[in-house]
Amino acid sequence: MAASDSKTLLKSDAVYKYILETSVYPREHECMRELRLLTAQHPWSMMASSPDETQFIGMLLKILNARNTLEIGVFTGYSLLATALALPSDGKIIAIDMNREYYEIGSPIIEKAGMAHKVDFREGSALAILNELVAEEKNEGNFDFAFIDADKVNFLNYHERVLKLLRIGGIIAYDNTLWSGFVVASPEEPLSERDRELAHATREFNKAIAADPRVEVSHLSVADGLTLCRRIA
Repeated sequence: MAASDSKTLLKSDAVYKYILETSVYPREHECMRELRLLTAQHPWSMMASSPDETQFIGMLLKILNARNTLEIGVFTGYSLLATALALPSDGKIIAIDMNREYYEIGSPIIEKAGMAHKVDFREGSALAILNELVAEEKNEGNFDFAFIDADKVNFLNYHERVLKLLRIGGIIAYDNTLWSGFVVASPEEPLSERDRELAHATREFNKAIAADPRVEVSHLSVADGLTLCRRIA
């Protein structure tokens, strides 16, 4: 498996390989495959969403009949392309990232797939861009779905803003909410300073989300942890 394909908390690599080869790869769009393999060559390939996760998100978007979505943290656009393929022809994605250079890696493949017209890429601080969106009254409750996969320490700040943009019944998906399993690491376990900091931030986020009465929560052990929040208030 390519490096980006091994992003899972499953104890058995063989089981994960079975999932990919049986249920994911045979149905993978050719442009998704092309972008996945291209991204796997990048030094930061582990930043990409896993193939099984993007397949799940694509199905979820269709169940929601989603039309307008947000994505925070784009990287090369692998999950972005999965979203675009799942949306109707007039669907739109506001895609936010600090680095356009990474997005430009996948942009030609998104264009090749005929999905570029659905993508509104915005480079810059996600908090600043979200504040701009919230300030426009027309955006309130206008989004069906949001995928958040960037700057983990700001997840709660993103949450407060995105809830204002999301319709009742819409879903926010947060990635990496088990942080390689380090959310249950003991204080004595040897971790890098970064992993310890992000594991702590992730625990605090998970605790806050579990207690948030405005959303229903489902915490999935897909990939590196995926938390779904369905807005109910």
